Amino acid sequence: MSHKWLEWAKRIQSISQAGITFSKDIYDIERYEELRNISAEIISEYTGLEMEKIKDLFTGEKGYQTPKVDVRGAVFKDNKILLVREKIDDRWSLPGGFCDIGLSPSENIVKEVKEESGYDVNTKKLIALLDMNKHSHPPQPYHYYKIFIQCELTGGKAETGLETKDVRFFSENNLPKLSTGRNTEEQIYMLFDFLINPNKVSIFD
Repeated sequence: MSHKWLEWAKRIQSISQAGITFSKDIYDIERYEELRNISAEIISEYTGLEMEKIKDLFTGEKGYQTPKVDVRGAVFKDNKILLVREKIDDRWSLPGGFCDIGLSPSENIVKEVKEESGYDVNTKKLIALLDMNKHSHPPQPYHYYKIFIQCELTGGKAETGLETKDVRFFSENNLPKLSTGRNTEEQIYMLFDFLINPNKVSIFD
């Protein structure tokens, strides 16, 4: 889904953040801060979000801006996929979240699956590394890469976490309402395809 205004706003934000980080001239820094304000104004105009909240979000970012990394676990049992119900929007997603500093993608997803679902897993295969901008997610203020890792269930039991309110396995033809900011129907179908065709090559972009 194309949202040119959001693409422009994110590019302006990225340029302004790099400029604020590396510039030594106080007048250049003022110009880059003005660019950051323009970016926040664009997003506020099109989304209805408060300008100050967006500025707070952007000013919390430091250093050269790069895509954020989100990791999601594909856990299967009896040809059904594990999903958790998110408290924030009452919809369902693959267990996962932002990668933490100091942990590898595999270590991150093992931790996330346990915290959000109660299950213990081992990582099995990298299924896909996707650019969120190239898939039908709702618009986001940042640029994300999404890592999908197939995991093997090894133990534990269904338990909700701080961010989840239900834990279940779903068949491919009976999916619930998904939290599309986290995963789309097409991506869930992709994961079932890898379950059926385990020799498929990992997907990227």
